[in-house]
Parts: sequence; structure tokens; C-alpha cells
Amino acid sequence: MTAPSRPPSDVSAGVGLAGLVGLFAWLAVCRAWPAIAFHLGLATPLEPLSGPTAALAAVLFSGLAMALWSVLVDKVHRRPSTGIDWTRPRPLDEVIDISITKIAGLWATWAVIGFAYCVARWYWQGQYVFAMEVLGAAMLPLFVLSVPYVLWLDRVLVDPRDGAWHFGAMLIGREACDPEQVRIHWRAWAVKGFFCAFMISILPPGWAELTRLDWAEVFASPFAMTHWLTELLFLVDVQIAMVGYLLTCKPLDAQIRSANPHLAGWVAALVCYPPFILMGPGSPLDYHYGTADWSVWLAGWPAPLLWLWGGVLVALTAVYAWATVAFGLRFSNLTWRGTLTNGPYRWTRHPAYLSKNLFWWLSTLPFLVTTHNVNDAVRNTAIMALVSAVYFWRAKTEEAHLLAEDPKYREYHAWMEQAPTLTRALGRLLGAARRRPALQPAE
Repeated sequence: MTAPSRPPSDVSAGVGLAGLVGLFAWLAVCRAWPAIAFHLGLATPLEPLSGPTAALAAVLFSGLAMALWSVLVDKVHRRPSTGIDWTRPRPLDEVIDISITKIAGLWATWAVIGFAYCVARWYWQGQYVFAMEVLGAAMLPLFVLSVPYVLWLDRVLVDPRDGAWHFGAMLIGREACDPEQVRIHWRAWAVKGFFCAFMISILPPGWAELTRLDWAEVFASPFAMTHWLTELLFLVDVQIAMVGYLLTCKPLDAQIRSANPHLAGWVAALVCYPPFILMGPGSPLDYHYGTADWSVWLAGWPAPLLWLWGGVLVALTAVYAWATVAFGLRFSNLTWRGTLTNGPYRWTRHPAYLSKNLFWWLSTLPFLVTTHNVNDAVRNTAIMALVSAVYFWRAKTEEAHLLAEDPKYREYHAWMEQAPTLTRALGRLLGAARRRPALQPAE
């Protein structure tokens, strides 16, 4: 029987690459800012642009590059999946009532999310304070600009009565609404509300480190090289992911089709993020007690082996960042926004989870402990295994969501079951080991 062919990806490789160009161009400008400001005679401090505002501006540069590539090259705005028909815009008076209802639903949604931010104490501590400042500053422009945006978009939408409209209709009470559409709307905005605040909060630290980095530190040792290259790749992941959470709009075909409806999916995801995180210091799945990273345990190894080990860690982090970049404008936890079949998703359905967990195992080596206590070594190893199990659980809940929603994902899943992928190769090796007959004693 002929194996199914790989379905085309909903996101081209060029989108993520465009985002990388925009991100690295801005990073280069920020690092070179002292020289730029000096030659231009600008009355600014002659130091790199390493503050939170510069980190936030990086999202603009990478996001703009990805949006332009999507529209000008991939022409995603013309896809039927956007739900837009640009050829037959309606007169404004035909959609004005629909738009008012939708705006009411959107404004009420943002008000509820804002209230949740106010009452949740963790949003006003530590690095989350920056996120609250950013979202507070964006509040008025967001409310004002939503009016012309909704009026413009509703004129060309095939069906402008989306989840926001149904929520607005429920609040106003003049027209019948679909409760399921309201639930879909709220699941999507719960994802955006939770993860946007988190992502904004983690933008500044990595940006400050990399914009002020002295190149001499990078080449000091295999440990230093590995550390700074992984920091750079984590910066790529965070910046591109932030763009994905922000640009969930239909003209870019990047809208959230649906958020995961399964409670298990939400639990599996939220326990990996603050304030619900189970892997943090002192938490139930903290596997760091008495541990030291690979730079301690392997310090006495020959230099070539250290470079090799560090190279493996960098490669795993690169796969992790690549998995985010491959999403382009569509990265988001707990959502269906199209199906990816290219990049690292050509080789495994969950490259980010696989590479992330392998990195943790190889960088932490939880079975080695500074306490010289066998119980600590066994406990840390077992807990690290439980952490990996959580990510396996996340993967399965995500698959359950996508298999139920997206015919293309079902095709992709079927293709992955037969294609020569990384996970199938590992599965074959494990299966062969289990089936290998035991050695017979010599007669």
C-alpha cells in the first residue's frame, strides 16, 4: 500500500526566517548603539540599548518582518481559511449593528481580563510588574483602535458573527447567541490573557544580557560558549513566541481557530508556568536538590569532549528555538491555528518537548548530586522522569485537541505514523530490543 504523502504546511519557512532577520537586525543596532549615537551626534547615553523598552521593540521588528512576508510573499490574506472575502465588501450600514455588538463583547472581555490581572497578586510582583505596565499603557490605544479595526474587518468577513459577537449578544440580550461560541471565545482569550502577560514579563532579562555581552566571555571556555549560545537561542524562542501571541488576527490567517477544550490539556500546560508551576524551586517536581550542572560534573574531561557535549546542548536548544520559529505568526500554547508539517515537525510531532527534555537531562544530570546521598540521586532522577512525563501528557492532550478539530492534522498524524521520522526510528529501536530473543545457554 502506498504511504500517504506529507500534507503541505500552513506556514512557510520564510515567515520565521523573516522574523529572525528583523530580530537580529534590531539586536545588532542595540549592541552598536554607542557607536551609532556617537556618529549621529545624538544626545543619548553612549551605551547599548539593553532596557525593557528595547526588548519590547524587538517584538515590533520581528513581527513586522513576519507580517510583511506573510502578506507580500505568501499572500495569506487571500486564503479561504481567513474567513474573508475581499472582493465583496458590505456597506457600513449593513454591518454597523453587528460591529457594535462585537465591540461590546471585546471590550467586556478585556475588562474581565484586566480585572483578573488586578486581583491576581502575582501579577504585581517581580518581573510581572513590567508586563502590567506594558498592558496598562496599551489599554487605551487598544480600546480606541478596536473600533475602526472591527468596522473595517466586518465589512469583508464572510460571517462576522464570531465568538466575540456571540459574547456581546449574550451581554446585550437583543439577539440569540450560541453558548458554545461564547465558550470558544473565552477559551481563546484565556490563553491570550494568561500567556501574553507571562511572555512580556520574560522579555527583558535575556535581552539585557545579550545586548551587553562582551565577546571575550563567549570564547572563554566550552562552558561559556554553550551558555551564551543557548541564551541567544532562548531569546529567539521568547521573541518569536511573543509575536505569535500578539498577532492572532484573521487578515494574517493567524487567528485562533479554537483553544483546547479538554481540562486535562489546560492542567498539563499550566503546571509548567508560574504561578502554577510544579517544577520551580521547592515545588513538588523540583529535581534540582543537591544538583550541579554539566559544567561541574564534566569539568575534568578533555576539551574535545567538552566541546562535543556543549555542542549537543546547543543543538538541542537550536531545535527547540527552530520549533518556535517554524510557527511564524502562529505560535501559541493550547490552540489550533493551523498545522505545521515542515521544519522540525517533518521529523517528530513534538520537537520542542523532545529537545527541551533531552536538554534538561543532559545539562542537569540529575543522577549526580553534590550531597553524595543515593536517595537524593534516585529522587532527582525519578522527579526528572515525572517532568518528562508531564510533557508527554501535554503532547497527548494537544494531539487529542487537534485530531478532533483539523482534518489536515489528521492527515499529518497518519503520515507521521508511516513516514521515516525520528520518533518512529526510536520506536523501532526500542521495539527491536524488546523482541530480541534471550541468549540461550551453551549446551
